Amino acid sequence: MRCYLHALLLCMVFAVFSVLYVFNQLPVASSFESQYEDGWTDRRTKQSSGRQTQFGAQDTGHIVRKGGGVPSLFDHQEHDRTREKPASASIQEATRDERIHLAVVACGPRLEETLTMLKSALLFSAKPLHFHIFAEDHLHGSFGESLDLWPSVFQTRFNYTTYPITFPSENAKEWKKLFKPCASQRLFLPLILKDVDSLLYVDTDILFLQPVEEIWSLLSFFNSTHLAAMAPEHEEPRIAWYNRFARHPYYGKTGVNSGVMLMNMTRIREKYFKNDMTSVPLKWVELLMPLLQKYKLNITWGDQDLLNIIFHHNPESLYVFPCQWNYRPDHCIYGSNCLEAEQEGVFILHGNRGVYHDDKQPAFRAVYEAIQKYTFGDNLVQSLLLPLEANLQETKHTYCGRASHMFTKRLKQSISILQQETIEGR
Repeated sequence: MRCYLHALLLCMVFAVFSVLYVFNQLPVASSFESQYEDGWTDRRTKQSSGRQTQFGAQDTGHIVRKGGGVPSLFDHQEHDRTREKPASASIQEATRDERIHLAVVACGPRLEETLTMLKSALLFSAKPLHFHIFAEDHLHGSFGESLDLWPSVFQTRFNYTTYPITFPSENAKEWKKLFKPCASQRLFLPLILKDVDSLLYVDTDILFLQPVEEIWSLLSFFNSTHLAAMAPEHEEPRIAWYNRFARHPYYGKTGVNSGVMLMNMTRIREKYFKNDMTSVPLKWVELLMPLLQKYKLNITWGDQDLLNIIFHHNPESLYVFPCQWNYRPDHCIYGSNCLEAEQEGVFILHGNRGVYHDDKQPAFRAVYEAIQKYTFGDNLVQSLLLPLEANLQETKHTYCGRASHMFTKRLKQSISILQQETIEGR
């Protein structure tokens, strides 16, 4: 009996220390959340030509938001990093359900890659887009100059806002260096973009092969508990990473990949998340710091690992979409293992591990270079599709090259639909 009492006492001591540790982090979290309320210094939005955009009362996306200053919790302030760009008539009429919010984080030599991703998003989409571009300060001017040079007929279909890379000041260096530079910024998007209801986050090495509204429409498939959507990290457990090497909890059988992440950010901000640090559910703003402190020595893929841990404990909150929405070299490098892409084609191409810029996966590089070199307004078949198909023929010596017909299957459909809409006067 005495042994049982000792064991019970020991468990109670551990539980008390666990609760004390987590709640020790909550003052920082509370400060983190309250100081965000102060807004941003001189943050302005770049939009298409015309007057300032006016959105309906139900629109939760912000266009201009000025405040008393960047929260002191963060390590630097934004000073006049964006400029006004009045809205076109087409965007003036946009409502909450029509405007698609797309976010990307760019650090280091990612300018051209990010612009190519944004070009792919704009090429086939009919709905107005709002780009939320988080970038290092020295890149802001280059983004503005490049986007402003896009033809006016395309500028009427999008607006954008640039933001500084912003982390909690107490752990800014730790967050910034987690996995890749600035990658963990995505974890803080629900707290920074407080007025945005839903958001599609993508890595810079993403290429859209069909309209962005197709993945945006997956929000309608969310049930009452879903608050985010991602694709599995692997389809084949025998070559999967998480189930073989992870030293932390992860979602499902093979984990999820966060390179394409669709979010209902209102639900993320409101939910109390179950966790393995305390029996008390925590809000998103309260959860991130304790989670990093507990697992920082056990994670390999940075913020993606933290997301896997969160959804391991809250599986009901995640909607999992098929692999063709986030198609990576892993899906073809050892032979095709994405059944949905074989049947319907690749919807979104993800050139992770730098394959757009080396010779390891020439099929992926061919798609990237075709979109990068395409000039807005040129014939999509003659200037994009046919040169791409010719270049893909030169990649048949690789497994991914042999599967490259899946890269163009959806692209052909997107071009065909766009041409038809052009004829009908979209």
